[in-house]
Amino acid sequence: MTRNMRLLASASVLAATAVAASPAFAAGTAAGTTVTNNVTLDYKVGGIDQNQVSASDTFTVDRKVNLTVIETGNLATNVSPGQTAAVTVFSVTNSSNASLDFALAASQLSGGTAPHGGTDNFNVGNVKMYTDTNTNGTYDPGTDQEITFLDQVGADTSRTVFVVADVPLGRATNDVAAVRLTATAAESTSVGTLGATVTQTVGANTSGIDTVFADTSAGGNVARDGIHFAEDDYVVLAASLTATKTSRVISDPFNGTTNPKMIPGAVVEYCIAVANAAGSATASAINISDDVPDETTYDPAFGIKLDGTVTGSSCNADGTSGGSYASGIVSGTLNDIVAGVTRTLVFRVSVN
Repeated sequence: MTRNMRLLASASVLAATAVAASPAFAAGTAAGTTVTNNVTLDYKVGGIDQNQVSASDTFTVDRKVNLTVIETGNLATNVSPGQTAAVTVFSVTNSSNASLDFALAASQLSGGTAPHGGTDNFNVGNVKMYTDTNTNGTYDPGTDQEITFLDQVGADTSRTVFVVADVPLGRATNDVAAVRLTATAAESTSVGTLGATVTQTVGANTSGIDTVFADTSAGGNVARDGIHFAEDDYVVLAASLTATKTSRVISDPFNGTTNPKMIPGAVVEYCIAVANAAGSATASAINISDDVPDETTYDPAFGIKLDGTVTGSSCNADGTSGGSYASGIVSGTLNDIVAGVTRTLVFRVSVN
C-alpha cells in the first residue's frame, strides 16, 4: 500500500516549532498524539524592552487506517490429489498510525481466471486460518493457533496468516482452486476480543481523533474502505498412471519356442506395464496385485520381475526379481515412476 505522509501544519499564522513529539513511524505520527506549537514575541517601545508576548496552538493527530494483505512468495501452491492440510501463506500488515484488530475471512472463487493463470475449476475443503504463533514463517500443526481475527496488531506491524485446506481426490494436473484472504479493520479495544468494524469519520475535522481510510485499490481491491484482500492458487500436480496388461506365448510342448501356440502345457508370459504421462507428478508406492487365472499354473522358476522396461509396445523381461505369490495372487511393488516413464511387472504361467 502507498504510505504517503502528510505534514501537519499549525492553524497559527505564525512560524512555529513543535515542542511535543512522538516516535516516528513509516505510518506517521501515532493517532491521538497532541501536537503543541508555541510562539514568543519580543518587542520594544521607545527603545525599551517590553514584556514578552506568547501564544500556543494545540491539535490532536487523527487516525489513518491503512492495511495490506499480500500472498507470500507470489507463487501458486502445488498440491497433490487427496492432500490434507495444504498451506497457502499470507502477510497482513497494519500500515496505520494506530493499533488495530483485523477480522479475517478465507473464501474461494467460483470459476473465472485464477490469480496465477488458468481457470478456477474446483473447491478445496475444510478451509481454516492459522496465525504463525512461533513466528518462524512455517505452518506447524499443533503449534500455530487457529484464528478468525488478528488481535492487537500494532502500527507498522505484520502478521503471517496460513490458510490451510484439504484437496479432494480425483483432481487432475493443472486443476486450480483459488482462495482469497480478506482482512477488515476493526477497533483494538480489548485483548482477545475482536473490536467493532472501523468506520470513517464524515464531515468536517473535529477536535477529537477522526478516522481516515487510506488503503488503496492495489491488487483489485476497492480503495479507502478499510478492507484489503489477496489471493493464491492451489494448483494440482497429479500422477497420471495407465496400466496395460498383455500376454505372449513363450513355448509349447510340441513347437518349443518356434512359433509356439497357447495349448495346454504352453508357457505364457504376462506383463503389467504401468506408465506415468508426461508432465505429471511422480507416482510412488505403486502396489500391483494380479489374480492368476484358474486355467493356469504360476511358474515359480521364472518368478516375478519388477521395474522392467518396454520397447515400443512390447515388455522386456529385464526387471529385478522380487514380489510374491500366495493364494493364487501375484503381487509386487514398483519403484517411483516419474513423468514419461514406464515400469513393468512380469511373471509366467503354464496353461493347464
